[in-house]
Amino acid sequence: MAHGQHDNHEDAQHHHIIPFNIYIKVFSALMCLTILTVFAAQINFGAWNTVIAMLIASIKAGLVLSFFMHLKYDQKIYAVIFGTGLFFLLVLFFFCNLDLMTRLNVDGII
Repeated sequence: MAHGQHDNHEDAQHHHIIPFNIYIKVFSALMCLTILTVFAAQINFGAWNTVIAMLIASIKAGLVLSFFMHLKYDQKIYAVIFGTGLFFLLVLFFFCNLDLMTRLNVDGII
């Protein structure tokens, strides 16, 4: 194998090392967001309860994906693949909600 090819392979396998203080900061942010989740669950925001809970959970998931799963420092194609999956999940949620909102209220069930 040529020397140049070997160097490219090593570059492709290089892993980014995140400093320990970044992990501590992310962990602290996750704990603060968990406490915020507990406090938000005790307040009635009406129709916004689910939206607020999903927003906090999405921020926490983004932190875990970015730092603990190294998506922030990995090849960008992995972020594109993840974003595509997330897009189709949102499309699925949209059509499910659209279906529920357009149903007739028969017998006062919905």
